[in-house]
Amino acid sequence: QPVPVQYLYEGNRREVVAYAGSEAPGTIVVDTHARKLYLVEEGGMATRYPIAVGREGLSFRGNGVIGRKAEWPYWQPTANMVRTRPDLYAAYAAGLPGGLENPLGARALYLYRGGRDSMFRIHGTSDSASIGHATSAGCIRLFNQDIIDLYNKVPSGTFVKVRSEEESLALEGPMMESAFGHLVPATPENIAQKEKDLIAIEKQAAKDRVAAERAETKRLAACERRGIAPDDCPRPELPGSVVTVGTSETSTF
Repeated sequence: QPVPVQYLYEGNRREVVAYAGSEAPGTIVVDTHARKLYLVEEGGMATRYPIAVGREGLSFRGNGVIGRKAEWPYWQPTANMVRTRPDLYAAYAAGLPGGLENPLGARALYLYRGGRDSMFRIHGTSDSASIGHATSAGCIRLFNQDIIDLYNKVPSGTFVKVRSEEESLALEGPMMESAFGHLVPATPENIAQKEKDLIAIEKQAAKDRVAAERAETKRLAACERRGIAPDDCPRPELPGSVVTVGTSETSTF
């Protein structure tokens, strides 16, 4: 399935860009601070991919190599994940085979260091809306289309560098989150725009609260006319929710 167009805003789509880093062609460079991943190419260019960064993604420092690759990888939460968040993980305690609902998405690249699995993964996602954002769990997520593109371009043994915050600042400049959670350059214009957007969001939230209160008053009044007690008054049916699970550095893959 194609990525919904609303997630492909400026800066959040795959692009070939000029590259100012010193890494050799063929290197994967992960910038968790700017939420970008680069595949360095010849001639001072690179393919830049937007990423989502989870807690485990922020914890990794330094370099490694791609020690294993997997198509439609298997995923299983740890016992600790099931115990601490049964609402999210209990249903998947026995594991989840590869597929569109699997949180690792279409492909996974497993980063090794010193010949051992570092538990750091670059993978796809079952939640396209998360790309470009910080997430509560997981390593480095790409759109499924992007992880397939990257997977097809890099062999096992590919060198991976994860930038430090200092390196990110030097090459990308300071970044900030917009009012909508998008990462953008921390310019005076973007700071001013964020303030305007936050005011607009709060105004809309206030309107939504008033509308919800009016709808609730009408619901209860309709039940009262029919002799139905407030506790028994039926509520409007809500659309089904989708649970998106994250990955952990100690999950079984």
